[in-house]
Amino acid sequence: MQDLGIRVLFMGENFKRLLEGLWVTISISLLSVALSIFLGVLLGMVMTMKNPITKAITKIYLEFIRIMPQLVLLFLVYFGLTKSFGINLSGEVSAVIVFTMWGTAEMGDLVRGALISIPTHQYESGAALGLDKKQIYRYIIIPQTLRRLIPLAINLTTRMIKTTSLIVLIGVVEVLKVAQQIIEANRYTVPDAALWIYGTIFFLYFIVCWPISVLAGKLEKKWRN
Repeated sequence: MQDLGIRVLFMGENFKRLLEGLWVTISISLLSVALSIFLGVLLGMVMTMKNPITKAITKIYLEFIRIMPQLVLLFLVYFGLTKSFGINLSGEVSAVIVFTMWGTAEMGDLVRGALISIPTHQYESGAALGLDKKQIYRYIIIPQTLRRLIPLAINLTTRMIKTTSLIVLIGVVEVLKVAQQIIEANRYTVPDAALWIYGTIFFLYFIVCWPISVLAGKLEKKWRN
């Protein structure tokens, strides 16, 4: 009978190590998303300003982040800053910096779109009721903006979790790096290990990302009606 490589999952602490690697991926993603949401809201508000200088700066930043692949940004931060400026950055910190830069650009554009989608009469109605500018934003504009943003921010979380798989290339011991180590350690005794290890990672990503995607879809559908 052919020896199936599934047994490698239950050898020693292999499965536990995969889960620990997955947690590294998730923790980097969640921290990056949290920072991205905070900074993205600020960036989106700045992007709605009519000042031509701020418009030009934010547009350049947005286009730079969109054009530059995340992998190149990882190499620039992890290898470039270290060698050029003598800054000692770990792979985890470099990953958080890069994905926060990317997430901030994405979130900022979403916030900008949400803010400009609010009809002008909403502002006028608030002013007619005697509300000042801060009250208009607090009671009218921000609640409507949040309803538009929350599903999009949740979708950004799933994208972040999936994209952080790139950090294996800068030496971060996350789930894919652990998988490579397990496969390499058992390549002679369990030659079919790769199929089962990567298949398990597929299901781990699915288990993490699918509920988040479903939640985003339900919120978007609920608040659209």
